[in-house]
Amino acid sequence: MSALTPSRPSSIPRPSYAAVLRVPHARRTFLAALAARLAYGTVTLSVLLSVTRAAGSYAWSGVVMAVFGGSAVVLMPVRAALVDRYGPRRALPPMAAAYSAVLCLLAALTWHPGAPPALLAAAAALAGCVAPPLGPAMRAAWGRLVDDPALRRRAYSLDGVAEELLFVSGPALVGLLLRFGPPPAGLLLSALLMAAGTCAFVTSPAVRGVTPGKRASGGAARGAFPAAPVAAAAGLGLALSGADLLVTAFVGQRSYGAQAVPWILGALSVGSAAGGLLHGAVEWRRPAAGRLARLTAALGAALALAGAATGVWTLVLALTVAGVFVAPALTTAYLLADESAAESARNRAGAWVNAAVNAGSSVGAVGAGLALGHLPVGLCFALAGAVALVCAVLVRAVDRS
Repeated sequence: MSALTPSRPSSIPRPSYAAVLRVPHARRTFLAALAARLAYGTVTLSVLLSVTRAAGSYAWSGVVMAVFGGSAVVLMPVRAALVDRYGPRRALPPMAAAYSAVLCLLAALTWHPGAPPALLAAAAALAGCVAPPLGPAMRAAWGRLVDDPALRRRAYSLDGVAEELLFVSGPALVGLLLRFGPPPAGLLLSALLMAAGTCAFVTSPAVRGVTPGKRASGGAARGAFPAAPVAAAAGLGLALSGADLLVTAFVGQRSYGAQAVPWILGALSVGSAAGGLLHGAVEWRRPAAGRLARLTAALGAALALAGAATGVWTLVLALTVAGVFVAPALTTAYLLADESAAESARNRAGAWVNAAVNAGSSVGAVGAGLALGHLPVGLCFALAGAVALVCAVLVRAVDRS
């Protein structure tokens, strides 16, 4: 971990998380973005349950989920470039409207069983293609709202922890909704959250006054592709994506019962939330690039140690320690991407980091499944940690170059 030092005279109070929300227009903008981003927390489970119910096939459900996630990840930098080029007020509402409309169409197609699976896959792919890049847009907004580096770090940490909580609370909200309606009702809820949240976001004074970015005179804008943050984010996605599968295999081999899996994985989320809040509250002397390499390496070491777990409680402890480094590493990657990018490329820089995490997760899940077919669970955990360690070395090499 990095050394600490105060960056301001002792007579001046350190900025707090409450101070972040007291920044003019910050609270309204942040809450609006969270409302829209909650749609991404509810939509994945809603699509999975709706397609499974309508198509009656887990195989087709997997295909639909793959094209939905794949189109969203691959085209995210393109959509973010549109936000940079035309500004959030002009670019985000059409995306949100199209995304919500396609979700409503998908809800109509899956309301009753028997829908053609190919049509469901096409609708899901279209939804992924137009999904608004609200995470990068909100982080770019933080960069404009907050000038002080320490306060901006707290803002990014708060944003990262809140986003992680959305992906925990989203499925729970869908589960509650299922008591009153069929799975496609979750798609309608996701559409409503996206449309209303995006509308509130772009009408916030912090976003309303943003002018479209100018094209770079000599080609791509500076920092549009932040190599070190992308490498770290891809490593995090690769290393963490197999955690669900590895924990499930660990529990199954020891006959603990499947009900233990959510609690074990919850330790990773708890550690991440605690680590994210702590990271934002501390003032670091080491530059962001150096912190990023160390945080990624620490995560890899903790995951590798999880392979030596002998029981549930030792695995919970190891994953909690690993989680402590997840949110800080992602927050630092986003901060470094924002700092290195020109004003006209902030959304793209953040989108590349986001896309790298998701792409790494997709590839890593496949790799974990293949590894489990030939190697012990403990060694698979060690390999996951080794991936993060290799990416930490790459981050350091890119930083030095």
